[in-house]
Amino acid sequence: MVSPDLKLEALGDWARIESRITGQPAPGAARRPADLAAALATAAGQLAVLAVLPFLVLVRVASSLYLHHHASPWLALAAGAGCTFGLVTAYGAWVSHRLTGRVRLLALARRVALPLVVAYCGYALIYLSSGNAKSDRVRAYYTSLHPLLRVALSTWILVDRDLLITDLTRRPADYPAMGLPVSDGSLHYVQRDGYAHAVDLRTEGRSGVKNRVVQAYFWSMGFATLRHLGTADHLHVELPVR
Repeated sequence: MVSPDLKLEALGDWARIESRITGQPAPGAARRPADLAAALATAAGQLAVLAVLPFLVLVRVASSLYLHHHASPWLALAAGAGCTFGLVTAYGAWVSHRLTGRVRLLALARRVALPLVVAYCGYALIYLSSGNAKSDRVRAYYTSLHPLLRVALSTWILVDRDLLITDLTRRPADYPAMGLPVSDGSLHYVQRDGYAHAVDLRTEGRSGVKNRVVQAYFWSMGFATLRHLGTADHLHVELPVR
């Protein structure tokens, strides 16, 4: 007859073998600090991705519809907001199910997701902090910028609080004042749709990595970017005119 101690030892050996196969720690096994730190870092990364995903969906869907499917700016923005609304509702449903075991989908959509999406879109379209504008003139011209550019800028400012907008809307007379030749095709001018399609962002005093990340963000969202000097080193971001 096998003794209880031998049975426990055999079970322990099997648990260790199973943990090696599955990659999961054996029951009762203490986690090393390095393993715990790696697990926390992975969880934090996943949470960060989930947190920014609705904002990226809003900008990317809207810009894709505008550029590639000839949707009007406001229709494209509404479609992007609709996709974000669906994603936020799904997040709320998952959290509600985990916490309470039940989901009131319509209540979540109406009372949580819709107010959040509408409030964010309104904020992005109307408000620009003085800390993100080079001058009061830049802030004053913010609402003359194309709405998709405004939403894209506001979304990036959420994670890059020291981003500085140096120029938005221009007139032909502004170029000689800056010591530059007049540009007939500048997208800083108000276009036929009533909006300026370009914005300049300061790059001086910021790390090269941070500037490249900013450029990669706008490029991945569908905007054209150009790093050039002009009156000073800056990143030019523009939305092509259809």
